[in-house]
Amino acid sequence: MVAPRLRSRRLSEPTISRLPIYQRIAQSWLERGESRIDSSRIGELAGVTATTVRRDLAGLGALGTRGTGYDASLLNERIGEALGHDRRYSVAVVGLGNLGRALVNSSHFLIRGAVLSALYDTDPDVIGSTIAGHVVRDFAGPIEQATVAVLCVPARAAQPVADRLVAAGIHGLLNFAPEVLVVPIGTAVHYVDFSIELQILMYHLNNGTGPLGGGVLHSLGVSAGS
Repeated sequence: MVAPRLRSRRLSEPTISRLPIYQRIAQSWLERGESRIDSSRIGELAGVTATTVRRDLAGLGALGTRGTGYDASLLNERIGEALGHDRRYSVAVVGLGNLGRALVNSSHFLIRGAVLSALYDTDPDVIGSTIAGHVVRDFAGPIEQATVAVLCVPARAAQPVADRLVAAGIHGLLNFAPEVLVVPIGTAVHYVDFSIELQILMYHLNNGTGPLGGGVLHSLGVSAGS
């Protein structure tokens, strides 16, 4: 019998963005042979306050014990459940230029439970080639059903590509193109734009609010009076 999934309250966007960082911290703790970690240490490493950590993790159910902190293994497991790492996902990638190739060849591209299912491109020189063990298909041909599609295409192509993917029944899009997509209700879009991320980082550098917000800029090694 499969154990029922734990139900957590709906999490805020800032909390969701911090959970993968907390999970990486928990995983690094386990790799070092450490079994427990407290909110102060998590906050120090993540660049947020201990109060923010406790508030974020409270949405995952009972995890910590006052005075002893969090069980790193349980923390890793619960965050994984909240982020859907205990489910199975198929991922398609559209656009196998430099970025697309780098992603699919990266060992850190897919989360646990995610499987690369199909690669697509429109370049005749790329179609038919094998990348990361998959033969690149012609995007003009049939589109295989997938849980998520990753768009690594030029901005001008992003909307037509998104339209075709949605029409094919793919309703989760990770968009690397610098283009805001218009999609129907029921389609989830997440944007990854390195120029925007750099601007956000520069804001935090200039304002000393920490890389995840709500914390102190702690990694520059500069004194308050400098």
